[in-house]
Amino acid sequence: MTHHENYYNQPHPAVEVLLKNGFDGLAEALKLLFDEVMKIERSQALQAHPFERTEDRQGYANGFKHKTITTRVGKIELDVPQVRGGVPFYPSCLEKGLKSERALNMAIAEMYIQGVSTRKVERVIQQLCGAEVSREKVSQLAQQLDEELEKWRKRPLGHIRYIVLDARYENVRVDSLVRDCALLVAYGVREDGHRSVLGVSVALSEAEVHWRTFLRSLKERGLHGVEMITSDDHAGLGAALKTEFSGVKWQRCQFHLQQNASGYVPKKDMRKDVAADIRSIFGAPSLEEAERLLAINVTKYKTRASQLSAWMESNLPEGFSVFLLPEAHRKKLRTSNLAERQNQELKRRTRVIEIFPNMDSLLRIASAILKEQSENWEAGRVYLKTEDAE
Repeated sequence: MTHHENYYNQPHPAVEVLLKNGFDGLAEALKLLFDEVMKIERSQALQAHPFERTEDRQGYANGFKHKTITTRVGKIELDVPQVRGGVPFYPSCLEKGLKSERALNMAIAEMYIQGVSTRKVERVIQQLCGAEVSREKVSQLAQQLDEELEKWRKRPLGHIRYIVLDARYENVRVDSLVRDCALLVAYGVREDGHRSVLGVSVALSEAEVHWRTFLRSLKERGLHGVEMITSDDHAGLGAALKTEFSGVKWQRCQFHLQQNASGYVPKKDMRKDVAADIRSIFGAPSLEEAERLLAINVTKYKTRASQLSAWMESNLPEGFSVFLLPEAHRKKLRTSNLAERQNQELKRRTRVIEIFPNMDSLLRIASAILKEQSENWEAGRVYLKTEDAE
């Protein structure tokens, strides 16, 4: 009984604070508890109590470092124990706080790249966390995000075996006017068979000068070894490819060629047969067979659909470059489907913004989405097995 009486007669300092101040003393009580817990944890890490002599000691106490943390009961000033000459030490109770802080920063960054204004970010964070986040803090995090994305966009490239190019348009406010700006993206298949997002750029249009600048930037980052480039017939791209990738095979997307053909079919009841004929050409086992089937169909439609016949003769061969690749690689490189799948994800994320306030904001969200996808690809399974090409 005496033991219990002594225990209750000597409450922990944190309890004394609560007894004296009630809820107003929560912050101070938490400080006392945190400080005590951290000192106990330091002793456990060192395997020795303060001033204790023992052969099991793993280092020495080295004072304290001041740290301020923000909680739901306000700011708490802590004295974080330090160590020297032993194992690395940081209190686990604060590690949990660091994880929360990193999650908070990521939430702010995610909101920012999705076009949420800094004022809305402040309001949401205050409601979620019970803590005020200044506009300066949000802007600082946004700047850090932009620097990270810029570093990714300028990273060295290296040997890229195949490239898929694509462009899509988004509404962007430029000089007080809403304009359709082109988002240019380059995807690649590396020498080891993994996919990667090579680069992204925002331009006022798909004019040759914009494609040429974009393609040149890829080469300046060390891109080399390209065997074939797949894309649709984008405006200005053909001329830019001749300038920057002269001698590299160009594969026009077979899927888009098939779609384009329908515009030259004079009668609806012919479309099914025309589609089947084009599929048979693209599905040929060799270049020679594809060229033979093309000649047959050019003749077949010369009288019934002269414009279609002329279009097939001049355009379908642009989809034949894939026949020069190893057979195991043809299916995945005969179209720009790799880019189309990513277009759907970009569209899903950008449509909520409707009109981007400037070109930088479009580049920011596109870069963030594509960077994440690229990292998943590079760490994931192989897209094209190089041994199949032997």
